[in-house]
Amino acid sequence: MKGKIIIAGIGPGSKEDITPAVLDAIRQADVIVGYQYYFQFIKPYVQDGCECVDTGMKKERLRAKQAFELAEQGKTVVVISSGDAGIYGMTPLVYEMRKERDADIEICSLPGISAFQKAASLLGAPIGHDLCIISLSDLMTPWETIERRIRAAAVGDFVTAIYNPKSHGRYWQLYRLQELFLQERNGKTPVGYVRQAGREEQEIRVTTLLDFNPEDIDMFTVILIGNSQSYIDDGKMITPRGYYREDASDDLRPGQQIMIQSFRRIESELQDKDIPLDHKWALLHAIHTTADFEMENLLYSDKDAVSILYNKVKDGTLKTIVTDVTMVTSGIRKGALERLGVETKCYLHDPRVAEMAAKEGITRTQAGIRLAVAEHPNALFAFGNAPTALMELCDLTRKGKAHPAGIIAAPVGFVHVCESKHMVKPFREIPKMIVEGRKGGSNLAATLCNAILTFDDAAQLRPGRDL
Repeated sequence: MKGKIIIAGIGPGSKEDITPAVLDAIRQADVIVGYQYYFQFIKPYVQDGCECVDTGMKKERLRAKQAFELAEQGKTVVVISSGDAGIYGMTPLVYEMRKERDADIEICSLPGISAFQKAASLLGAPIGHDLCIISLSDLMTPWETIERRIRAAAVGDFVTAIYNPKSHGRYWQLYRLQELFLQERNGKTPVGYVRQAGREEQEIRVTTLLDFNPEDIDMFTVILIGNSQSYIDDGKMITPRGYYREDASDDLRPGQQIMIQSFRRIESELQDKDIPLDHKWALLHAIHTTADFEMENLLYSDKDAVSILYNKVKDGTLKTIVTDVTMVTSGIRKGALERLGVETKCYLHDPRVAEMAAKEGITRTQAGIRLAVAEHPNALFAFGNAPTALMELCDLTRKGKAHPAGIIAAPVGFVHVCESKHMVKPFREIPKMIVEGRKGGSNLAATLCNAILTFDDAAQLRPGRDL
């Protein structure tokens, strides 16, 4: 008579977490083979006359060998593993040994509740999206391979469960994992960990990636690191099912949905994950407009410049945006301007401009700024083309003739461009945004205006309401 091997995951350690199928297998077993520590969790369900073969830690191969020898005697053998036997458990080893022995033995695998699943339920809802599991044990896997997997998980924005995080001989690997994740993730990324999940000694903690202390962890702990959308709410760790959460009552048009997705994608790819929201909102607009991540290094903004200018718009003290060229004006959202009661002005085609430029020997854009300052000295001035216009505003401001509410300095080109941007910086009391170096353009100046006008959407990263 042929025997049978049943590989059973007994769950993390509480009787409530053992599945009915596993309990039935234990009750019907002729022999149970397992690590001696785990027998305490199944003892009440073992039937009289069932032989229990217990082995010490790191005796997995011996357990598998004993299971086959007993099954070859015609016995029903249950091999137990904690959690799910297929996850860092006995199941793969038993199948490998059947091939090695060329054994004609039936094998059945019964799933169990894994430690990371139990930990997740205790932490809240941290595994609501794509996830992976990494073991830090290098007994069977070279550390170089483990480190590549850590990097891949961090870059891929996976929710990540960490098994075997630490032992008496392995103390530095968890520090290295934290270092690698911080290279790719925001320090505020939620981290939850559970020690002895489902057992009397159970301990639960939620923190952040930056504040996480590897010294709090031991070999009985499972760690869960959230993704870029995970958050902490009332002490619980939550990962939404979708990256682009939408209120069911919202009537989002396709264009806004695409823009929201684009902003989320850009945010996930930023090198610096800890940018203040004020600057981040402007940066996301700049990168979205140009598809140029060099903007992380090129876009400068004064502290709170976006929020200060938005509040001026909101309280009615900022009513006018003056641009150097009409292309900047065209790119500013008409819906936002109407919603907030703001007007845009470009004097480039004003009949007075050509006459003044010819008479004074200056560029038309310089002349346009002189007229603008005479009529709207307190406007927000946005430059996306002409460095001479920006230099003119700086000169008029130094002379006390202009009092800009704010300045967006994004002229583009090769002559006087960098100098014009340097000329803006001494005006420390004026909120400003500057695209450093030669780069810039009307599209950048316009999108930075839009960042100001829509700053109330920044906290939820929901751009595009005025598309």
